[in-house]
Amino acid sequence: MSTLDQDLPFTTAPKKITTRAGLPPRSIFFSKWAETLLGYVFLFPSLLLFGIFLFYPLIQTFYLSMHETDPRGRVASFVGFDNFTAIFTSEKFYKSLEVTGLFTILTVPTSIALALLLAALTHNQLKGMRFFQFIFSLPVVLSVGTSSVIWMMLFHPSVGMLNYLLQLVGLEPVAWLTDPRWALLSVSMMTVWMNLGFNYIVLFSGLQGIPDEIYDSAKIDGAGPFRTFVQIILPLLSPTVFFVTIVSIIGAFQSFGQIHILTKGGPINSTDVLVYNLYQDAFINFRFGTGSAQALVLFTIILIFTFVQFKVFERNVHYQ
Repeated sequence: MSTLDQDLPFTTAPKKITTRAGLPPRSIFFSKWAETLLGYVFLFPSLLLFGIFLFYPLIQTFYLSMHETDPRGRVASFVGFDNFTAIFTSEKFYKSLEVTGLFTILTVPTSIALALLLAALTHNQLKGMRFFQFIFSLPVVLSVGTSSVIWMMLFHPSVGMLNYLLQLVGLEPVAWLTDPRWALLSVSMMTVWMNLGFNYIVLFSGLQGIPDEIYDSAKIDGAGPFRTFVQIILPLLSPTVFFVTIVSIIGAFQSFGQIHILTKGGPINSTDVLVYNLYQDAFINFRFGTGSAQALVLFTIILIFTFVQFKVFERNVHYQ
């Protein structure tokens, strides 16, 4: 017998099948099951809150939209799609939809463009820029109610600061909140200022995330500040602008607080947006079925707008 044969054992015991960490397959199965269960345990508080404040109200809205209700909100009779038919045959609904669209056009592009301009101007590290960054971010800490009260005093026809400034330059005072020609524009001005803080912070953070080497390379290639910003910085900032646009449009369609405090939908329904029209039907006229149907229509409109933006405008977004 050779030396090699003498070194080999006569019998070889079968090896026990193990996996990583030395655990058998059954232990791995129970370990994964335990990890999954632990994950659901951590998710349970969030799921509970979503169920109470999101899923249950949504289901209840679907249910009420198919029924007539009494002034106490109790279901009186099943009406099917009659509430939706009443909405789509109502001139007031289409007027509210028109006002909401005009309000969105007046507020969203203006607030984004102004925030982008301020973010670009304060992006450099010059002395004193911290102060301006703080000032431009300040509106984000104010609630809708507080902002509305501040602007209500500014819009006051006799003692308001805006009319005082107009009189200083020789112009006639303006009935900002009581003239149908100015009411929606006035609320839009206030909304642009109110949204400026959030948009500025997000866009400024996006600019901060662009490496300094890109600016240096553009400067070496001879590109001026305007060309650098338009042809290089804006494409790199497009994901942030896209996010701000979606959030701003959704917020514009859901605007309520400033309109309720400043104009209450007037004068002559010139500021009667969809949410305020919904509020009047549900909580002023106690037609909870019609209000629930309008809420679902508003949800569908926002969903369609968001879907179209992701399908159409996201193509021009350049992710790094």
